[in-house]
Amino acid sequence: MTNDTWGRVRDELFKAVGKNNYVTWIEPLKLADLSGGIARIEVPNSFMGDWVSRNFGDQIRSLLNKSGQEVDRLEFHVSATRPVQAARLADPEVKATPKKPARSVLNGRGSDDGELPGAPLDGRFTFDSFVVGKPNELAHAAARRVAEGGPVTFNPLFLYGGVGLGKTHLMHAIAHELQLRQPEARVLYLSAEQFMYRFVQALREKQIMDFKELFRSVDVLMVDDVQFIAGKDSTQEEFFHTFNALVDQHKQIVISADRAPGEIKDLEERIKSRLQCGLVVDLHPTDYELRLGILQTKAEGYRQQYAGLQLAPGVLEFLAHRITTNVRVLEGALTRLFAFASLVGREITLDLAQDCLADILRHSDRRVTIEEIQRKVAEHYNIRLSDMIGPKRVRTIARPRQIAMHLCKHMTTRSLPEIGRRFGGRDHTTIMHGIRKIDELRAADSQLAEDLELLRRLISA
Repeated sequence: MTNDTWGRVRDELFKAVGKNNYVTWIEPLKLADLSGGIARIEVPNSFMGDWVSRNFGDQIRSLLNKSGQEVDRLEFHVSATRPVQAARLADPEVKATPKKPARSVLNGRGSDDGELPGAPLDGRFTFDSFVVGKPNELAHAAARRVAEGGPVTFNPLFLYGGVGLGKTHLMHAIAHELQLRQPEARVLYLSAEQFMYRFVQALREKQIMDFKELFRSVDVLMVDDVQFIAGKDSTQEEFFHTFNALVDQHKQIVISADRAPGEIKDLEERIKSRLQCGLVVDLHPTDYELRLGILQTKAEGYRQQYAGLQLAPGVLEFLAHRITTNVRVLEGALTRLFAFASLVGREITLDLAQDCLADILRHSDRRVTIEEIQRKVAEHYNIRLSDMIGPKRVRTIARPRQIAMHLCKHMTTRSLPEIGRRFGGRDHTTIMHGIRKIDELRAADSQLAEDLELLRRLISA
């Protein structure tokens, strides 16, 4: 009876939270017991239990009650069958893999027995300087958990999102925190491009075994912008073996990219599979509240640097509303504004901001892209972005695809042939047919008309 009840609840949750949330947070849960008004749910680790409790707890309890069970509260327990790597690290009877004497290798520094080829860390990128909001809340929490050290609970941690959303900041923050907590740990941070360069250099100088030993000796490996190794067959091969070796040794891996593992073109399927086996976290585009919080934090620092400089009310709110591209552009605009006002000796007013930042404001005017429309429609209908532009013609994919085509025609200035190219190289006549089909259906199908309006608002927001 418990399994039947939980199965129905899971089905309802799938409809409510969408495929991505379901696979990440709901599918690993197991209803262990339901008695005395308490539903006891097993989770793979405490982090997942905390997150599900905060974000889906009320929903789960409500659905259990609707199914005929009397549930007053939920209890989340870590499954007795712990991940192998966590159990082995926590078990004092299991001997650890012999390792070289510990040393800190942050910023590429090593001891006299060799240096790890790490990239320098930016001292500004710490957890204290990272402004947390709803779009990056999960990524921040996961990064914090990794930075605490201890047994590996999810491996790898994969952070992805667009330019300027905080991926690199979080990776630097993890490295800084580990340096403070575990100064003896061997932590290596570098870009995928640097990994490829070191690998090619090792091949050229016939030092490939030294390369392998070097990268397999770290405690934490952090690789930024992993999409750059896509299409580089030899580099992908070595990355795959390095990844496996570190996982086998129960070493933490943190990866970042500009898109989800399954959406990185020319990346080997076995690497995609490995990257998806840990915790995959999306850093969403910033919302108004997060942008304003970032500006307020940055402005507080500038007030100390530019003593006596006045900032008029409403300027930060104006910038947060107008500059929506990414955080780097936002922070750069504020830096320019404070520097200019300091040089001319004027108060930072709304008029000064508009004059000083005219070019940035002009380029930051809201422009809807075809890719953005495709992504929003795919998320709304719980289909893969690759299916949206792929050849499949089943109705559950073809109809959302036609809706996306319709929105692209009416919300962008792109031509029909250009839209066709972005939808997997389709002919412009196919795009015209899709647009006409949605126009016909919208008049007779009120649900489709509502979906179109909702998507239009989401995309325009």
